[in-house]
Amino acid sequence: MSLILSKEWLKAAYLDLENISYIIKAEHLTSIVAFHSQQSIEKSLKAFITSKNIDIPKIHSLNKLFNICKEDVSINNNDLINLLDSLYIESRYPGDMGLLPYGKPTLKDAKEFYDFAENIFEHICSILNIPIYEIKTN
Repeated sequence: MSLILSKEWLKAAYLDLENISYIIKAEHLTSIVAFHSQQSIEKSLKAFITSKNIDIPKIHSLNKLFNICKEDVSINNNDLINLLDSLYIESRYPGDMGLLPYGKPTLKDAKEFYDFAENIFEHICSILNIPIYEIKTN
C-alpha cells in the first residue's frame, strides 16, 4: 500500500514539474516557478517518507522533510533547500511572493530551481525503483 501512495505523491510532484515546463521561459512567472519547484520537492520527499511507512508530517519545510530522509536521500545543495524553504513561506503573503533577498528570481534562478526539483524527483524515483515513465503516463 505504501508504494501505491508513494506513486501518488510522485505523480503530484511530476505535475508541478510539468507546470514549470510550460512557464520556465516567462520572466514574469519566475516566482511561480520557485513555488512549484518547492512543491515538487516537498511531494517527492513525502513520497519517500510514505515508502518507509512513516506518517507524513503536516509540514511544508523542506529542511525538516530532508531531515527525516537524510539517511537515504542525499542532497547536493543545502543553500537551495534553504532558499526554496524561505520562498515558500513568503509566498503566503502576496506582496512578498517569491522574492529573494535581492528581489524577484531571475530566469537563471528559475532554471536552477527547476533543475534541482527535477533532480530530486528523479533521485526519489530511482531510490524507490519506480520507473519515471510510470509516473508520467498515469
